[in-house]
Amino acid sequence: MFALFRLNYHNQYFSAFPDSSEVDRAKRLWLETLSDYPIAQILGGAKRAIETSEYLPTLHRMIECCQQGMAEYGLPVPREAYKEACNAASPRSAQRWSHPAVYLAGRDSGWFLLAGSDEHEAWPVFRYHYQLWCNRALAGEPLEIPAPEALEQLKGEPLSKEEQLAELKKLRRETGI
Repeated sequence: MFALFRLNYHNQYFSAFPDSSEVDRAKRLWLETLSDYPIAQILGGAKRAIETSEYLPTLHRMIECCQQGMAEYGLPVPREAYKEACNAASPRSAQRWSHPAVYLAGRDSGWFLLAGSDEHEAWPVFRYHYQLWCNRALAGEPLEIPAPEALEQLKGEPLSKEEQLAELKKLRRETGI
């Protein structure tokens, strides 16, 4: 991303980052801030920023470009996807999801972890899986939520009147009524 900026915004780039220590500080800050986004999305956001602006983008503008790219594929931003997965009711595969990647990341992270753990523990796990699924979606792979498992249908025959009366007597004996 910084190499793209250096090539496209040569003078502005060297004014903003006059030496390698400034570049290193900026890279650390941008890495920390953009770490929620898949790598492909960050590069796409950088290209989008270059195409739409003649000025070196700020970190805020880069976040906007990354979010725009995710929206084009129907992907929610990572934090919103995390909230959606944490708040989903059971059975989860039967819920309406904003995108299959959210469900798949939640499933791979573990629903119990998402529902029962603190955010500082569950968020990094979900973010990792969500990035993997977003990368696959951005690469054009169709993602699908598996159909919910049907309940077992027991095909028994109804009891006869005599059997029903026998069961009722047995139940009365057991309960003392």
